[in-house]
Amino acid sequence: MVAQGRAQGPPLLLPIRAMAFGSPLNRKLFLGAVAITGATLAGLDYYLTRFTSEREIEHVRQELHASARILAGELAGVPRERLETWALEAGGLAKARVTLIDPTGKVLSDSQHDPETMENHGGRPEIREALARGDGSSIRHSATLDRDLCYFAYRTEYARQAGYVLRLAVPLEDVESSVAAVRIRILIASLLAAVLALGFATYFSGFLTRRIERLCSFAESMVGNPEALPIEVVAQDELGMLARALNRTAIELRDLVGRVRLESARREAILSSMADGVLAVDEQMRVTFSNASFLGALGRKGALPENLPLAELVRDPELRELLMRVLRSREPARHRIRLTSAESGTFEVQVAPFAGPSGGGAIAILHDITDLERLERIRRDFVANVSHELRTPLTAIRGYAETLLEGGLEDAENNRKFLEIIKAHAIRLNNIASDLLTLSELESGPSRSDRSQPASEAESVSVSEAMDAALRTVESEARLRGVTLIRDGQAGGRVSGNRVRLEQAFINLLDNGIKFNRPGGEVRVASRRDGDGLVRITVADTGIGIPSEHLPRIFERFYRVDRARSREVGGTGLGLSIVKHVVERMGGSVSVESRLGQGSTFTILLPVSAY
Repeated sequence: MVAQGRAQGPPLLLPIRAMAFGSPLNRKLFLGAVAITGATLAGLDYYLTRFTSEREIEHVRQELHASARILAGELAGVPRERLETWALEAGGLAKARVTLIDPTGKVLSDSQHDPETMENHGGRPEIREALARGDGSSIRHSATLDRDLCYFAYRTEYARQAGYVLRLAVPLEDVESSVAAVRIRILIASLLAAVLALGFATYFSGFLTRRIERLCSFAESMVGNPEALPIEVVAQDELGMLARALNRTAIELRDLVGRVRLESARREAILSSMADGVLAVDEQMRVTFSNASFLGALGRKGALPENLPLAELVRDPELRELLMRVLRSREPARHRIRLTSAESGTFEVQVAPFAGPSGGGAIAILHDITDLERLERIRRDFVANVSHELRTPLTAIRGYAETLLEGGLEDAENNRKFLEIIKAHAIRLNNIASDLLTLSELESGPSRSDRSQPASEAESVSVSEAMDAALRTVESEARLRGVTLIRDGQAGGRVSGNRVRLEQAFINLLDNGIKFNRPGGEVRVASRRDGDGLVRITVADTGIGIPSEHLPRIFERFYRVDRARSREVGGTGLGLSIVKHVVERMGGSVSVESRLGQGSTFTILLPVSAY
């Protein structure tokens, strides 16, 4: 139990240790208090010990002086032969070493040593001082007794002769014992004062540290939690002033953070909802922001890792080089690039540098012009195709008209034939213009005739009735070309759309099946309800078929598999394009399957009408 108590230390010091070394500031305050208290008590101990030692030595001197005066009065009646005996008796009464020295420095008697063996004492400092002033004292080591002594010398007369010196000496051990006793009391008082001082210092430093810790916790919470309650001001001192300043700062910071968050949320919402892609990089080409549109253009989903290198996100060297050029030159740039990604497209990229508190960077805005580029290409192709399609009939009409004007009218055998050719090409021009007008109306919105009928785009149309009307329209053409029209069943249900447009789509498919068929061929029409809420309509023929390499493009405007035969049968090259637009406007789809020399099958899927 004793060993355990020593290992743990005094119980009263455990709380002090725990409090003193709980925090760096507490340790500094505690160690500072220890240093100041220790230095103060050490200085006080040194001063009091020195003062006590001097007082004790002075007290001894006074006692020796009094004893020397008494012994000097007795010395006058002592014969020379009894000096040794007198010295011994005097030393016992005075409790000191008594020595008598003659004017020449010779020792006549000594209470603790044989005077015959002692050296001349005329040079001793206390002896010289006594001969000069009447008394003298010194503290030094005695070679005779081999110990430290306090000497007091008194000048006196002996045998009516002046110049004798009576010297008394006491060991310093007695003085040091007295000083040690006083020093122990001083140390005890110093330890008690130190414990009290350190206890108060620890308490106040702990109280001060706790207040500072609360201020630090509040200051740290202001960043992560601006809505934190104000800190309580517990005292009207410097820390209280700091607490009030922090409370005011917290209010201003709360307002500032609120405004920044609102502005950041607005900016984030704007950038995230932009249809254009937005990308921001820092000077090290690391991604600092990218919206969903930009990630979608790259075929990526989800959030990006923080500070992702651009090279790991964008594989296209054009975009990276453009950003690096802007970062180097600090000048905005604009360029058209094509991204090779999951959904590659063409983008108009505008890059501008920006400067921020943590460094500069560049921001790029990618405007998707893929559709615009495709429309431009379609427009160019359309203009070229229209020009090509119109050039042939116009050239023929002009040529035959000039022939008639130059004398062909008088040619009774050929003039009628020339006029019939002119008429056929005029009809073809009219058909091209009519089909182009139909396509334009389908792409731009309801036709003029549709707008004259309220809610025409939402009427319920019977597929069977529309198909019967289309069959009746092309029936005469089929008889002329020797093609048999076959209708498989009458089922099909109703769809939502425009009946006139649907009939036109059916007529175009049937007309193609008849024109590009062989004599004795067939065109088979069928319609039925699918289980997915769709109506499936098929138009199959036994004609010449379509080569597989042409299938992906047959629904394009003016696209013909066999241009010579198409012109021969009077086709405009717009029929299947009209079919595709009509079906898609009704929310459906159209597809084709064909084998060269075996015929083609067109399939239309339309959603069933809800009313």
